[in-house]
Amino acid sequence: MKKPSLPTLLSFNAGYVDTAGFLALHGLFTAHVTGNFVTLGASLVLGTTGAIAKLLALPAFCLVVVLVRLLRYTLMNRKRPVLRTMFMLKLLLLIVGTALALYFGPFANGDSVPAILTGLTFVSAMAIQNAVQRVHLSHAPPTTLMTGTTTQVMLDLADKWHGVSGDQKVAINARLARMTTSVCAFALGCGGGALLFDLFSVKCFVVLPVIALLAYGHEEAYATT
Repeated sequence: MKKPSLPTLLSFNAGYVDTAGFLALHGLFTAHVTGNFVTLGASLVLGTTGAIAKLLALPAFCLVVVLVRLLRYTLMNRKRPVLRTMFMLKLLLLIVGTALALYFGPFANGDSVPAILTGLTFVSAMAIQNAVQRVHLSHAPPTTLMTGTTTQVMLDLADKWHGVSGDQKVAINARLARMTTSVCAFALGCGGGALLFDLFSVKCFVVLPVIALLAYGHEEAYATT
């Protein structure tokens, strides 16, 4: 049986943490952080909890991306492995976030310090994944945001129905395979996160370090650097 590719694992991870985090942390998006603009507005209008974490999510995300970019230069200067270090940091953050969720959760108040700390830990982990995607896996479809990928899939399907041939057809088929797999993995992660949260509440987060560990040990990651 062929094991999942690295982008497939990362897409599943993003869908899972976004959905589980949304359900456990009162509407906080941990991977698609700009979506928190919408849920922040909803929190303010409806008077629900979690507004503080949503307000802090984007600044925390941006800070982590800047820090890991600077860390990359330090690692390169010292001849240390960059991508392996990034995946290890992400794994450690997911372990910490899971431990916080298990210890403090379920979260009755999304504005409590434990809920905010847990949410921002997961946001930080996904900031690293987004940075790694842009720098080291730019050949692969995005793993945390599927709108652009879905748009490209529909464009490619329209081109196929219109009629293409030769190299263009080969390129479209290859791109369709990659992008469809990414969207399906993300959707499966969303479904898995929702189902396991419904069954096990915050215990569902234990899946995240497992997926991150698989990504950390994936030889494809180090073949792309």
